Amino acid sequence: MPLTYDVRLYAIEVRRDRPKPYRLRWLVGQRKHSKSYKVKAQADGRRSELMTAVRRGDQFDEESGLPVSELRAIHGSVTWYEHTRTYVERKWEKAPAKSRKNYADALATITPALVKSTAGRPESRLLRRALYGWAYNKNRWEEEPPADVAAALHWLSKYSLPVSALEDPALVRQALDALSRKLDGKQAAPRTARRKRACLSDVLGLAVEEQYFTTPVNPLTTVKWTAPKSAEEVDPDSVANPRQIRALLKGVREQGPRGAHLEAFFGCLYYAAMRPAEAAALSRAQCHLPESGWGTLTLRGGVVRAGRSWTNDGQAHEARHLKARAEKDSRPIPIPPHFVRLLQQHIETHGTAPDGRLFRTSRGGLLQETGYGEVWAKARQDVLTEEEAASLLARRPYDLRHAGVSFWLSSGVDPMECARRAGHTIAVLFRVYAKVLAQTQERANRRIDAALREWNEPE
Repeated sequence: MPLTYDVRLYAIEVRRDRPKPYRLRWLVGQRKHSKSYKVKAQADGRRSELMTAVRRGDQFDEESGLPVSELRAIHGSVTWYEHTRTYVERKWEKAPAKSRKNYADALATITPALVKSTAGRPESRLLRRALYGWAYNKNRWEEEPPADVAAALHWLSKYSLPVSALEDPALVRQALDALSRKLDGKQAAPRTARRKRACLSDVLGLAVEEQYFTTPVNPLTTVKWTAPKSAEEVDPDSVANPRQIRALLKGVREQGPRGAHLEAFFGCLYYAAMRPAEAAALSRAQCHLPESGWGTLTLRGGVVRAGRSWTNDGQAHEARHLKARAEKDSRPIPIPPHFVRLLQQHIETHGTAPDGRLFRTSRGGLLQETGYGEVWAKARQDVLTEEEAASLLARRPYDLRHAGVSFWLSSGVDPMECARRAGHTIAVLFRVYAKVLAQTQERANRRIDAALREWNEPE
């Protein structure tokens, strides 16, 4: 919103052949503005209002041609609740279902904190249900909410603060404090708090774009706020070695037909460092499995469970392109010969789903995290020692992916190639696998020391 004191008002122009013959013209900076009226008194009155603002020393917005005092009056009527609904509507069409849920989750946390009064305030869990399940779920906007939900939303629409009020740093900090806590008042997980802060920044950015503030500055940048600390690095204690991986996969295979079907699925997470959503969507057409030598898996996307309320087609799962990639991008991953044979054996024994997927439930559906999680938990219990089972070692199926990437790094594979295969940026790889990389650096230092000693030995 470019503001200026450079304003010039012209005499009212009369155009007899027009329905609104009296035209008021004025110049703000380099931008021309005009408005026509049916009655000359209206044009005179408007010119007088603008002249008063000039004499008062108001700045004018070059784009709209209006004085700041009028912009404040106009935008002050838009509440935070109304603005966030507009934000959701704008984002909805292009956002994946999981992102829609995240927007709703963040805004349902922040909005109850930005109200003018607590008089008659509904119970916190009701407000949460009303906002998350109805106000910020565009799929349900045409439905009639229950009476208690409707009453809670009416209260919010009545008492929500104007967006313009968030130019006050104290209110921005109030929003940040809210997103840092869970519904029970306990500290939110660091990653959750950062995700919700990103949403808050985006919503305030839209408010700047809509000129709801007197300056073109995101109010969030004026508040010093330190995100909760979180351990992003992979903990070496959670990384299983190849011997342990083989034992765990055997423990999966020995759990009957269900386990035998999932052995190759868990193998994808380790030998190809795939995300579970990518492995669940893997099809036969994506697999190059030669009779000898290395094969290739060409990944093109994944299947994410978001819930029926958030998808366009009402299905619980949504197919998505590769994470942080363009829609039609792919990621080829070389796989070692013994894993090629495991996949060949899997296809020969279990076949594929009608759509070509390698892994499915007993009824042909998409794999569920709860289902394969149970199998993995039992394999850990059966294979690991009591001490290992109580530790972080391969506690989650996702830890297989970390173990796979860690093994590549410790084997001396170039970090850039590791990042490419895992679908990371190199920056994320160095941040997430910092501790693993530190171990490989120590090994490299020892080798360099040994080489230097060899060259420094006297002849």
